[in-house]
Amino acid sequence: MHRTPFRRTTAVASAAALTAVALLLAGCTASGGGAGSTPAGEPKEGGTLVYASGDAEPTCLDPHVGGNYPQALVATQYLEQLVTLDAEGNPVPWLADSWTVSDDGLTWDITVRSGVEFTDGTPLTSEAIAANVAHLQDPNTGSSTGYLAVQKIQSVEIVDDSTARLHLSSPDSALLESFSQPWLAIESPTALKRSKDENCASPVGTGPFVVSQWNRQQSIELDRNDAYASAPADATYTGPAHLEHIEWRFIPEAATRYAALASGEVDVIDNAQPDAIQQAEGNGSLVHLDAPRPGSSNRIELNSGQAPFDDEKVREAFIAAADVNPGIQSLFFGTAQRSYSPLSSVEPTAYSEPDLFDVDTDRANQLLDEAGWSARDSDGIRTKDGQRLTLRMPVSTNQSIPAEVSLFEQLQAAEKAVGFDIQLDQLDLSSWYGALAANDYELVSAPYTKVGPDVLRILYDSSGITPAPSGYFANHAKVDDPALDALLAQASATSDPAQRADLYQQAQRIVLEGYYILPLYDQQNHFLLRNDVEGVRTLAVSTPTFAEAWLDR
Repeated sequence: MHRTPFRRTTAVASAAALTAVALLLAGCTASGGGAGSTPAGEPKEGGTLVYASGDAEPTCLDPHVGGNYPQALVATQYLEQLVTLDAEGNPVPWLADSWTVSDDGLTWDITVRSGVEFTDGTPLTSEAIAANVAHLQDPNTGSSTGYLAVQKIQSVEIVDDSTARLHLSSPDSALLESFSQPWLAIESPTALKRSKDENCASPVGTGPFVVSQWNRQQSIELDRNDAYASAPADATYTGPAHLEHIEWRFIPEAATRYAALASGEVDVIDNAQPDAIQQAEGNGSLVHLDAPRPGSSNRIELNSGQAPFDDEKVREAFIAAADVNPGIQSLFFGTAQRSYSPLSSVEPTAYSEPDLFDVDTDRANQLLDEAGWSARDSDGIRTKDGQRLTLRMPVSTNQSIPAEVSLFEQLQAAEKAVGFDIQLDQLDLSSWYGALAANDYELVSAPYTKVGPDVLRILYDSSGITPAPSGYFANHAKVDDPALDALLAQASATSDPAQRADLYQQAQRIVLEGYYILPLYDQQNHFLLRNDVEGVRTLAVSTPTFAEAWLDR
């Protein structure tokens, strides 16, 4: 992990610890005496924090619906989960007080905290667990991330007011990891009875803030929940938020977002670009919060469900011609490290095979000749039976930062040398989803965040080729391998850590050695903050929480 002296602190880079991704800024000091070197004092009450996001504005503020990262970012401020993860990656209580699992792994008893109310006055009881699982599983909700995480829950039995019993179709070793994510946050069962539109506009949770107003294409206004009383077990402060208000602005243009931060117009920005991070090193009033996401690495997936990548030789040829490292070194200013794994390096079970990704254009040319793509047209693009070796690659401008788009362009040039024609098509998020749903792609970069190695089941089990109720499917590489399915099912069913790790590493070998993906680098969360913003930390999926934050001004 790249370290810079102006940071107050950074997320821990060790694979063993970073699954938790818990990072606390309050009270820390800078290592180099730059911004943030003054120890935090006593928290000050009140004030408005202005957050500027470069992610796409959610179409629904309820993360049960769909379930993408922009929803998780903002929902972390007003919704809470059953559990969170401590600094060692272990589940600890949040809205759930305790949990037990039967010996066969098929029955879970979850007990919720007493004395907690949703912000609409509804008490937190076991009914809330049943209502939220039902909401996630209801096709009318249109859930994808949450839906895929609760697939094994067959029914929820109300044992008493505080205890819900979950009956599973098969053991799920990732269940608590899933319940630590914002896409499975617990919402008021009373509010969930409202229309989908009402719930999208103002989800009701137990969090430290409430949604008071949503000004489309501009901002979301969040007011302090004065009755807040449900901080997670690892919180250092448990009362109502120090901040009185959060203005959550949408500023898609990266330079504008950074300029607003540098001038003091906003207090925090996300999606900080590599050049902005470098500029911030010389700005004594800014602090960098580096929080790599868990789950998958940033990678390019090769659609093996159709030509030409239904031929493994063509997939291997593409990988052999992919010269990735120079682009990462020149475009990311040391803020990203090359990945050779399907999993983020923060996942303890991440498995890498760097040798598979050595650049070998002679080998690429040989494989393409063997696969029948032996002729070339006047542009130097290979052909077969009159068809050009064209690869369509839709690129989401809301998810791929400019440096990544430039990386794709460099890759495009390298692949053309052996005869591939990569057609990059930059699209807004909605159009990008549409291209995937229509199967109009041979290559795609699709980040997916999920706590733990179970993300491999989401991304590479053949069942992931079938769309969720939202229409989204996660297995973009269209991997359909019974042996891999069996490994992922076995890994999901075992609770033995060593056996689980071994099974997931076997699964990763199949993905890598089948040339289904080209790993690039870890999914990055780079936040820049004014140095008078104190007490910010990130939770299980690297989203920042302002529950303990305050303004030193």
